[in-house]
Amino acid sequence: MNDTTVTLVGNVATAVEYRETATGGVARFRFAVTARRWDRENGAWSDGPTSFYTVSAWRSLGANLAASVSVGEPLVVHGRLKVREDERDGQRKTFVDVAALAVGHDLSRGTAAFRRAARQETASGPGAGVGSVPGSGSAGAPELASGRGREVPAGASPDGPPDPWEVVPEEVTTRLVTAP
Repeated sequence: MNDTTVTLVGNVATAVEYRETATGGVARFRFAVTARRWDRENGAWSDGPTSFYTVSAWRSLGANLAASVSVGEPLVVHGRLKVREDERDGQRKTFVDVAALAVGHDLSRGTAAFRRAARQETASGPGAGVGSVPGSGSAGAPELASGRGREVPAGASPDGPPDPWEVVPEEVTTRLVTAP
């Protein structure tokens, strides 16, 4: 297989849309990547043009992405690059898509708390699917405090990451020791 893989660093530009299909769930969103360059003359960083990509994530990656990501959040997306041409309104247009293999928050711009997704059994047997998307209102899905599909840690607001100065060191040690 000679796929072109890329790693993009940017921001979520649109809400993540999640749909169940015959081959599994898929999440899609638009991703904005802006190049930043050091301007020697001015001695400052300047923004270049912004490129937009449509990112698709299938099965458990898509479900986890839909439950974890909101508009404006900084991400790192790694996946297969797909370029396609289409004719719309009599004009030929080029679209650039990325089939995501891995997605994560850009920790150079904030903090995140990882939570392992629980595997759920379906009517087809163990491991046949990922079950429902957390926060989607499906049966068996826990309702999360923020309403955006994510838990809100103690000492944090629903709109931002937890304040690292409010974490008690004993709690961190206990979590590390007792984590599965």
